[in-house]
Amino acid sequence: KILLILGFLSTLAVIALIAVAVTQNKPLPRNIKYGIVLDAGSSHTNLYVYEWPAEKENDTGVVQQVEVCKVEGPGISGYSHATEKAGPSLAQCLRQAEEVIPSRQHQETPVYLGATAGMRLLSLENKSSADKVLSSVEKTLRSAPFNFQGARIISGQEEGAYGWITINYLLGSFKQVLYQQQSGWTKLLHSLKSISETSGALDLGGASTQITFVPNELSSESPENLLYFRLYGKDYRVYTHSFLCYGKDQALQQKLARDLQASTSNSSLLDSCFHQGYQRTINISDLFKNPCTSAKKKQFPFSQLYIQGEGDYQKCRRNIQKLFNKTNCPYSSCSFNGIYLPPLQGDFGAFSAFYFVMNFLNLTSEQSPIALDKVASAIESFCARPWHEVKTAYHQIKEKYLSEYCFSGAYILSLLENGYEFTEKNWQRIHFLGKIGSSDAGWTLGYMLNLTNMIPAEEPAMPPLSHGSYVGLMVLCSLVLVSVLLFAWLLFHKPKCLQKGIV
Repeated sequence: KILLILGFLSTLAVIALIAVAVTQNKPLPRNIKYGIVLDAGSSHTNLYVYEWPAEKENDTGVVQQVEVCKVEGPGISGYSHATEKAGPSLAQCLRQAEEVIPSRQHQETPVYLGATAGMRLLSLENKSSADKVLSSVEKTLRSAPFNFQGARIISGQEEGAYGWITINYLLGSFKQVLYQQQSGWTKLLHSLKSISETSGALDLGGASTQITFVPNELSSESPENLLYFRLYGKDYRVYTHSFLCYGKDQALQQKLARDLQASTSNSSLLDSCFHQGYQRTINISDLFKNPCTSAKKKQFPFSQLYIQGEGDYQKCRRNIQKLFNKTNCPYSSCSFNGIYLPPLQGDFGAFSAFYFVMNFLNLTSEQSPIALDKVASAIESFCARPWHEVKTAYHQIKEKYLSEYCFSGAYILSLLENGYEFTEKNWQRIHFLGKIGSSDAGWTLGYMLNLTNMIPAEEPAMPPLSHGSYVGLMVLCSLVLVSVLLFAWLLFHKPKCLQKGIV
């Protein structure tokens, strides 16, 4: 009987130990939320899917990109003459998002669309058409199985500020979290002066460009260029400005319009920013149709302009510099066109077209940024190559994009050097960024991060027992098991005389 009782108790204690350990330590269910942001740019639209744990940290969600889908066709502003097609153009990418996000969470997943400078220009040019485009987009987004939250034109300030949030989130400036698995970026992060400082953001699109950073000294000058954020328990006061019409596509249009005005009413234009041997024909009406160039419009005795490339980098730079008015500054310091710019401070992440153009030209080294004079020499050498040679070497790239890399490279240097006054000394503090970790550098992640402040945090999934109760039960079960084993040992190791006496 005693042996049966001892065996039963020891078995019970072992089962209890295993049951408590397994129950307490089984993986907790992942409580993941999803969000969708569509970046409706001037030349194309991208759809991004983000995820974050429902339990937020310091009132801001921990968001990461899990999917990106490039919408086929032009940006939504390109549908100004067929507005009803703008919304349906997004359908394929929305279906892709449906496959990525679990179906049970479709209805609770917020979807936002932010339109940038292309739609800002269309709104200035033809507000009725812009409204119809947004209406078409909204109709498509409402028909998707997600929780539609809005489709709107975001301001240049918002675009700049959300890009700043993205860069600093990905570089760990808010939470000091390094992406150790990304060896290249780990080296980059270690090269930064201090990971606790924020980095500035330089964004270049097709129709606008933004500069955003935390100034070293706060000034009362131009308060309209200051924004306030609270992220991860900290307050940030940020300078930002967006230059509409100074994205690379509209800057080229501005330059062509200016060059055409300066020509002697000749329908043929020799352009130093295109490769020698390159030819392009453009309609005069198309050149002057948007607000960036309409003020320069005048009557010409011809309807088309024939452009021939010259491939002269130095002359190209001189022509581009005329786009930046540096003569009038009503503040202590300015960038261009009389816009206040505090002294540049810290490191800068340059993304979007800054990255795409410089990456094409092999000027985006992660380990050690290339010196300014070497960057200028590389762009000059590229511009000097004849068109037939460039076309053969890069035959896989669309001709329109390939033909404009010379201008875009020269424009980026002019904007950074002449516009923002980066010098040889602080040039190497600019880091050209495409992706950091698994996320694209751009404004959409910052937008999602800011919006998660409005999404209530949920109680985290908890183990069935508190830590104290778990430890107490484990100790109790262990004591029972040890006591049973000790009693059994004593029973079978007593002197034989005592065992006989017991019998």
